[in-house]
Amino acid sequence: MEFLVEYLTRAQEICDGMAHIPAELKDNLGKALELASGLDHYLEGMTSKESEQLAELNAETVSHDWDQAYKDGKTMFCLPKECITGHVEGQTLKMLVRMSKARRVLEVGMFTGYGALSMAEGLPQDGQLVACELEPYLKEFSQPFFDKSPHGKKITVKTGPAMDTLKDLADAGEQFDMVFIDADKNNYINYYNFILDNALLRLDGVICVDNSLFKGRVYLREVEDENAKALRRFNQFVCDDPRVEQVIVPLRDGLSIIRTIPSSPITDDVVFRGVGGASVLGRMRLDGKVAYVTGAGQGIGRGFAHALGEAGAKVAVVDIDEAKAKSVVEELTLKGIRSIPIVADISESEDVQRMVDTVVSTWGTIHIACNNAGINMNSASEDTTLSEWDKTFNVNLRGTFMCCQAAGRVMLKQGYGKIINTASMASLIVPHPQKQLSYNASKAGVVKLTQTLGTEWIDRGVNVNCISPGIVDTPLIHSESLRPLVQRWLSDVPAGRLAQVTDLQAALVYLACDASNYMTGHNLVIEGGQSLW
Repeated sequence: MEFLVEYLTRAQEICDGMAHIPAELKDNLGKALELASGLDHYLEGMTSKESEQLAELNAETVSHDWDQAYKDGKTMFCLPKECITGHVEGQTLKMLVRMSKARRVLEVGMFTGYGALSMAEGLPQDGQLVACELEPYLKEFSQPFFDKSPHGKKITVKTGPAMDTLKDLADAGEQFDMVFIDADKNNYINYYNFILDNALLRLDGVICVDNSLFKGRVYLREVEDENAKALRRFNQFVCDDPRVEQVIVPLRDGLSIIRTIPSSPITDDVVFRGVGGASVLGRMRLDGKVAYVTGAGQGIGRGFAHALGEAGAKVAVVDIDEAKAKSVVEELTLKGIRSIPIVADISESEDVQRMVDTVVSTWGTIHIACNNAGINMNSASEDTTLSEWDKTFNVNLRGTFMCCQAAGRVMLKQGYGKIINTASMASLIVPHPQKQLSYNASKAGVVKLTQTLGTEWIDRGVNVNCISPGIVDTPLIHSESLRPLVQRWLSDVPAGRLAQVTDLQAALVYLACDASNYMTGHNLVIEGGQSLW
């Protein structure tokens, strides 16, 4: 629409200077200009407003002394208004990112960064945009505006020839959900072919190409402009390409939207497309999910809280020690993970119910219950007191049951939930040389509790599973009382080392996500092979 207004304005100026032009023609030309201008302003007004950071970037681009920068040899561009993505186009790109549920975007030709920031605003918090820009000066120009924006951290600018960057990305096996090309017009076909030939675009991904109408000049047969000729060749090349389907939207200077299509018959089923259109890794995301982790102030529970948060969940950090719970929440907050601390003793039924009520009142529901809190008290069986037995069972088994029941009621009501209990390798074997009767028996009970609930609740949408770690290398292991046992334990582990908390994180995320919907009542053992010897 902008180029139409520009042409009509020129035509009117020419006609006004020519006495022999009929008044009726001048009048009609004026009406056409008024209509085009009005429609252009209407589109601007009806489009969602740009963010404060985009408005500032636009204003600085327009007011910047590009002529001087050009004369100083800092940039090859002296007409920035020809380079910047406009307000309506920027919001269109942002909407395309959201509609296509893109997580990774590639931009070939960043210029002043308006298009990059617009698209970054449409990406999820963990989304990424890689921008190829030839000139370091333009990166320096745009970076302060990226830094001001909460979305700027999603943008990575790679300077240098775009084709070199594309080759590096292809060599690294990178793929993108959306590609935006707005660079040197003579290379559009080369960029386009390289992206498709090297699988830089994911299945069902979208390529958007700017300037594809080039002020309408691509249509003019006698045009001499080399950029217009290049774009005409590009448009025809894409139109004739059997690998894709294309539509050119007359938005601003023209925006081509291109989507790949299969070139040969395929078995178009869930294996090919993914369940719900999601890849295996996509199905392991926990975006929008609400989780709690008990015993999350340290050790395994802390690692579990980080894992669920990194996968996209909101996390309630539950611990009997308030300072430890708050410390983990601070860690998660630094990583952009929404979290809250909850102080609770899971051996107390009132605390368990308050924990569940707090999570539900804060975030509306519970999708993932990670019942991890536990204690271990060592003693020879003949010396084990009822007090020790009861205290161990009250936390490890009774507490886990109460958490399962309280969270399960919420999940059964909504018809969906994932419960993951922390059991132990001690449920399978008798670890030695330490003597821990009450711990071993309580963890065996956790496995049977898990199996029973897993079979009772699976047909109502709730999966219950457990993880049995081997001996995990936590600060407790290095205490003076346990240090002499470490070498003995190592000799019993085929893997030759103790487990790290991070060895357990992926298993938790799997059991917490939709990829494990058919698994229930399972005891997932992660012990470096120790239970096999």
